[in-house]
Amino acid sequence: MDSKFIYENIKNRLSSGVSAVDIAKEAIKRIKEDENNAFVNIFEESAINQAKIADEMFKTKTQTSLTGIPIAIKDNICYKDHKTTSSSLILKDFTSPFSATVIKKLLNLGAVIIGTTNCDEFAMGGSTENSCYGVTTNPHDKTRVSGGSSGGSAAAVASFAVPLSLGSDTGGSVRQPASFCGVVGLKPTYGSVSRNGLMMLSSSLDVIGQFGNSVSDVEVLFNAIKEDDSDGMDMTSQNYKTKKSKLNKRIGIPKSFVEKAKKETTEVFYGLIEKFKNDNYEIVELDLPVSSEAGSIYYIIQPAEASSNLARFDGLRYGNKKEGDNLWDEYIKTRNCGFGNEVKKRIAIGTYVLSSGYYDAYYNKAQLARQALTNELTSVFEDVDVIMTPTTLTVAFEVGSKQKSVDMYEEDKFTVIANLSGVPAMSVPMGFNQNLPLGVQCITNHNNEDILFNYGKKIEQYG
Repeated sequence: MDSKFIYENIKNRLSSGVSAVDIAKEAIKRIKEDENNAFVNIFEESAINQAKIADEMFKTKTQTSLTGIPIAIKDNICYKDHKTTSSSLILKDFTSPFSATVIKKLLNLGAVIIGTTNCDEFAMGGSTENSCYGVTTNPHDKTRVSGGSSGGSAAAVASFAVPLSLGSDTGGSVRQPASFCGVVGLKPTYGSVSRNGLMMLSSSLDVIGQFGNSVSDVEVLFNAIKEDDSDGMDMTSQNYKTKKSKLNKRIGIPKSFVEKAKKETTEVFYGLIEKFKNDNYEIVELDLPVSSEAGSIYYIIQPAEASSNLARFDGLRYGNKKEGDNLWDEYIKTRNCGFGNEVKKRIAIGTYVLSSGYYDAYYNKAQLARQALTNELTSVFEDVDVIMTPTTLTVAFEVGSKQKSVDMYEEDKFTVIANLSGVPAMSVPMGFNQNLPLGVQCITNHNNEDILFNYGKKIEQYG
C-alpha cells in the first residue's frame, strides 16, 4: 500500500505542517500519471485555490477532518463552473451553473475537489465501458474492468490517486466497483445524503455513496455529507439520525442466494464467515424468496424511471445540440448521436413498461413486488444485525467479455435489494482470488450505518 497517500497519513501530514497546496499538487501529479483512465477532468486551478483556503484554515485553527484532503467526484455530480457530463456525448462540454449540496458541504469543510471520475454513461452499466471517454481499467489488472457505474471513483482510490471519492449507487454502482477494485464502498440509507445536484438516473433508487481505503475513511466522508438538516432542495432527503442500535452478534446468510456466486467466491466468503463463528457470532440461515427475484423487479423500475428522467436531455436548453430540418428532427438527431447504446436500450425498455396497456402489467406489479421485498427485509432485521453476501458473483471480468451479453445484468444480483428497499449496504474487501480482490457486502436496516461500520471494521481486523 502507498501509505503516504491514504487518508489518515495525509491528515497527519497536514497537521504536522505540510502545505495543502503541496498535497494538491501531489494529487494532480498522481492523476496525470494515472494509467487506468479513472479521471475525465482535473480541476487544477480551482483545486490549488481551495488548497490555499485550506492552508488558511490550518493557520487560523478552523480546520476540519477533511480540510486539505483531495477528493474526487463522479462525473454526474454538479460542480459550479466546472464540466459535468455524466460521461455522455449529449452533455459534451456542459458546464454546471450550480454546485450539488454535497459539493458545498465539502468545500465548506475545506476539502479540495480535485477532479471528476469516469463512469458508465448516465450511470447505466456495471463496468464503466459505457462511457464516451472509454473504459476505466482495474488498477489490479489492466485487462479487467473496474466495475460500474462508479468505476472511475473506485479506481481513483484503489490506485492511491486520491484518498477519498464520491460515486452514485442505483443498483450497486458503488459497491460492485469497490469489490472489483479492493476498496470500501458505502451505499447509505436512501435520503440520508441530499441528491440535489446529482444527475438523476432513477429517482427512487439513486443515492450518493462514498469510497475509501478503509471503513474509517468512508465513515468520515459519510458523516461529513449526511443530512443533519435537510437542505430543502431534495424532497426525499431527511434529517439523518442514526439509530445507534445494539449489536446482537447475529449475521443472516441467505444461503441459496449466496450460492449463485462462483465457487471461488463462495469459498472466500464462507472462510470469512468461519472467522465470525470463531468469534462467537451466531450465523442465521435465511430464506429470502422475494429478494431472490430482485433483479427482475429492478430492471422494470430502473429503466422506467430513467426514461422519464432522461427526457430532459434534448440539446435545446443545454448540452450538445444537432441541427435538424425541424424541431422533431433535432430531437431525433441530438438524442441519437448523444446517447450511447446502453442508454438507448434502457430508455426503450422504460418507455415500453410505462406505455398504455403495459403500465399495470409490468410497472405496477414491480412496485407491489418491491414493497413485498421491503417487508421481507424489515422482518429479517428484527432478528439479525446484518445480512451478508458476496458483493459480486466473481472477481472483475475481462474488458469486453460481457459487453454484449445478458450476463452483464447478473452483476447486480446481490446489490439491488438494498436500493429497492432503501436500506444501507457496504462492500468491504474480504480476500483475493486469482490475485484479484473480492468484497463482502453487509446490509442492515435503515439509518443503521453505525452497524455497518462496526461490522466492516471487524472484517478488516480479520485481514
